[in-house]
Amino acid sequence: MTIPSVGTSDTSASSQSQATRPGTGNAHPLRTVVAVAFVVATLFTAWIPSGYLPEPPPEPTYQIAAITLEPSAIPPTIEPRVGIVSGHWSKDPAYYDPGAVCAEALGGVKEVDVNHAIATRVQQDLLQQGYQVDVLEEFDQKLFKYRALSLVSIHSDSCEYINDEATGFKVSAPLSNPNPDNSKLLVACVESRYASMTGMQLHPGSVTRDMTHYHAFAEIDPDTPAAIIEVGFLNRDLEILTQKQDLLADAVTAGILCFLRGEPVNLPTPTSEIAPQNAEPTGVITETISSITPELTATP
Repeated sequence: MTIPSVGTSDTSASSQSQATRPGTGNAHPLRTVVAVAFVVATLFTAWIPSGYLPEPPPEPTYQIAAITLEPSAIPPTIEPRVGIVSGHWSKDPAYYDPGAVCAEALGGVKEVDVNHAIATRVQQDLLQQGYQVDVLEEFDQKLFKYRALSLVSIHSDSCEYINDEATGFKVSAPLSNPNPDNSKLLVACVESRYASMTGMQLHPGSVTRDMTHYHAFAEIDPDTPAAIIEVGFLNRDLEILTQKQDLLADAVTAGILCFLRGEPVNLPTPTSEIAPQNAEPTGVITETISSITPELTATP
């Protein structure tokens, strides 16, 4: 008797159906493998020592190039400053010195007043050109080691009648100077501009020891070019010294600017010498200078 294979037929059919259904045959085992791998990787990372982990790459760094500035044309310790000594002037009445005092016939004019009137006008002229300007007393404490582009001391000559030749101006540099060239150039500039603008004559032969050994020359910084000017005689030049002070100040200013700017100079021709007893050679330049360029040239 043959027994029909009903159960076997059903099972084969079911197996064949599962084998041919897309996406069902090996899906469950693959998901299991992936899940296990993720868990293992997580545990490995959590328990691995920190020293075995790779170092992160360094962050990029940036360097800014340094900028080097060129030094100024003026040395750092030199300001665009000019000193003007107002001859015989003092703010302290205890040190009042009138300088030369003229007779009543000449109006009782005092040298200190003429000097100060011209000095303050020079100050204003130079301030308008952009310079810092000090009007200094005759024995100013600031004169000690005073450092500037230049220093000029303004004085006037005698009220006494000497002779008909006692008219005009004179300028002197220090007789002893560690840097004489700059001071001589300053003298040359002041002589040139003062003569051409005022029409007054130069009398270098009447320069005295009080000028060549002027006390301020020994007090200021040796690198400060310096000069002293006697702007005229309070006797024969009285009118121009009292009535045309703006012109005289402009001429002194022009001489200082000539030096500071390195302008060309044509020196005036000296007149006959008065030759007082204490006069001595000035040592200033007597030939024509075509061009001047001082070491401390500066224009604000």
